Amino acid sequence: MAKIIETESNVINQIGVGTTIKGDITTNGDIRFEGGLVGNLMTKGKVVVGETGSVKGEVNCKNSVIEGSIDGKIVVSELLTLKSTSSVKGDIITRRLAIEPGAKFTGNCNMSAETNSGNATKEPEKPKENIK
Repeated sequence: MAKIIETESNVINQIGVGTTIKGDITTNGDIRFEGGLVGNLMTKGKVVVGETGSVKGEVNCKNSVIEGSIDGKIVVSELLTLKSTSSVKGDIITRRLAIEPGAKFTGNCNMSAETNSGNATKEPEKPKENIK
């Protein structure tokens, strides 16, 4: 029986100031935005949106630090940090959240230990009927 070993990628992708990408991005490594993204982003690594960075679309990642702006849903399986210069318009689903004074956030936040693939919002359990 073969054993599958998943290794973490040390790749850091960078989108510089003045660069805008239109389309969806999927990567296994970390990514840093100083430019812009119009589309969805999915990574198993860390997402950093710098002060000049912006994302218009859904973000799904392991960890994230936001210094710039996000317009869309954010799903973070571990820790989301909103710095004082950040602006977020959209729903947040994360396990842990750190917000610095001055950060702007408009939307709903769901903190749950179950953020697998963005499914942190489970259907609430229906009350069981008493059968006599």
